[in-house]
Formats: sequence, structure tokens, C-alpha cells
Amino acid sequence: MKKLVIGLFLIGLTTQIYAQDPILQPAVIIVHNYKYLSSTGSEDLAIPVEQLQIMVSDFNVETLDIYSDEYDLYDVYFIIPKGKVLASYDRDGNLLRTAERYINIDLPLQVKKAVSKRFPNWDISKHLYVVNYHESKNIKKLYKLTLENGDKRIKVKVDDTGVFL
Repeated sequence: MKKLVIGLFLIGLTTQIYAQDPILQPAVIIVHNYKYLSSTGSEDLAIPVEQLQIMVSDFNVETLDIYSDEYDLYDVYFIIPKGKVLASYDRDGNLLRTAERYINIDLPLQVKKAVSKRFPNWDISKHLYVVNYHESKNIKKLYKLTLENGDKRIKVKVDDTGVFL
């Protein structure tokens, strides 16, 4: 019995020794359209928006069936249940512009605070998040909100920082 316990103890120690690999390989993440991701990103962006924007930035136009060096521009349409993106790429895979629409996603905290401060007794019934990205111009982020208070209804526009337009 004593030999069995000592044997199991030694086997346990030897598996601990070989379990650790002293040489770690660095993780390399290649993002082709990092300008797009850095300009559209936000601290409290909804998860479906982040996932779709990552999909758009990582897309490779060379994987398309219609890819050819003859064409200068490729328009690709991405769709998920909560939103859609029309993205334009050049022949090298660089993202030139996007037109994005997301329906009833989670609103950022700044937008919620701005609406509740300006319209305290109103509820947000519908909302639409619109993003227009252009490589050489500024990005436009806009929330189109429908507010209700009983039988009254108004529509307002707010940017991503909570400023009413």
C-alpha cells in the first residue's frame, strides 16, 4: 500500500512538470481595416453591432466568387437580425465606406441619460442606430428615437454622445 501511494505521488509530480510549456508563442491578430474599427468603436456599443463591425473589417474580397482584378469596387451586404451593413471595398480589400442600420439595439448609457433628462416622462418605443463611415471623411453616428407618453408620440435624433440634433 505504501509503494502504491508513493508511486501515485511521483506520477502526480511528473505530470505537473511536463504540463508547463516554458516557451509561449505570441498571439498575432491581423486587422486589415483598423481605421474603420477605431472610428466606429465605442465603450458601450451593443454586442450585435460590435460583431457585425468586426465581420465587416475582417472581410476578404478575394474570397468572393466574382472577384477579379478587373473590378475596382466591390459592394458587399452583411445582414444579421438586428442590423445590416452595406460595405464598399476596393480591389485590395481596403474598406472605403459603409452604410449601417441597426434596429432596436441596446442604447448607450449617455443616450439614455440625455433622453431621460430632457424628456423625463417619455418612454423610448423604437429606435434606429445609423452609422455612415467614409474613409476620407468623418464618421456619422446617429440614433433616431421614437418617444411615447400616453397617446403622444415624437421623434428625436441624438448623436452617440447624447447631443440632440
